[in-house]
Amino acid sequence: MKTIIVVGGSKGIGNAILKKLLNYSKVINISRTLPGFNHANLTHFSCDITQDNLPDIEAADALIYCPGSINLKPITRLSIDDFKNDFEINVLGAVKAIQKYLSILKQGNHPAILLFSTVATQLGMPFHASIATAKSGVEGLVKSLGAELAPTIRINAIAPTVTNTDLASKLLRNDKMIENITERHPLKKFLNPEEVADMAEFLISEKSTSLSGQIFKMDCGIVSFKI
Repeated sequence: MKTIIVVGGSKGIGNAILKKLLNYSKVINISRTLPGFNHANLTHFSCDITQDNLPDIEAADALIYCPGSINLKPITRLSIDDFKNDFEINVLGAVKAIQKYLSILKQGNHPAILLFSTVATQLGMPFHASIATAKSGVEGLVKSLGAELAPTIRINAIAPTVTNTDLASKLLRNDKMIENITERHPLKKFLNPEEVADMAEFLISEKSTSLSGQIFKMDCGIVSFKI
C-alpha cells in the first residue's frame, strides 16, 4: 500500500483527493483543520504551512500540495503584501514541502509530486494579477524540478478553471453568477472537486509514468477554444 502526503486535504479539491486516495492508500493529511471524517488509513497533522514546521514522516511515495488562494482585486487595490501572501501560500509553501520530503520521496515506489496552478496563467483575466503571478511561479517550479528530479521523481501540475469549492464560493454565490460562469466555458460547465481528484489520482499513479514537467489544463474549454 502506497503512502501519500496531501498538504491541504481538509477542504475543497484537497478533500476530494483525500477521500479518493483513502480507498487504497495510506494518506497523511497536513492542514490547519481536521478533514471532518476519520478513516483507518488516514493520519492527520495540524499545521499551518506558512508558519509551522512540517512534521517528520518516515516514508512516502507521493506528495500533493493543494493550498491555494483566490485574491481578486484591481491592481490599484493590490498591496505588495497581497502579492507576498499569495506567493507564500502557492509557491513557497510548495517549495517548503518539497524540500522537507524530497529525501523520503526518492526512496518511494514510482514517486511523484503534484502541484496546482490555474487557467489564469494562460488566459488573461482582469483582477487576477496576484494569483496569476503566483501560479506562474508554480508552473516554473514544475518545469524546473521536472528536469532536475528526472528520472527519479515525476512532478506535474493541474491548472483548473473555476471549481465548486468554498474557495470559489464568492464567484458562485448566486444563480446569475453560476449561469454567467457556465456560459463563459465552451463546454457549458465548470468543475467539481471530484473531477479534479480523478486527474490528481491519475497523475500520481503508475499509469502516468511517462508524464513529468507538464501543466494539465482542466479548463472546460475556456483557454483551449474560441466559440
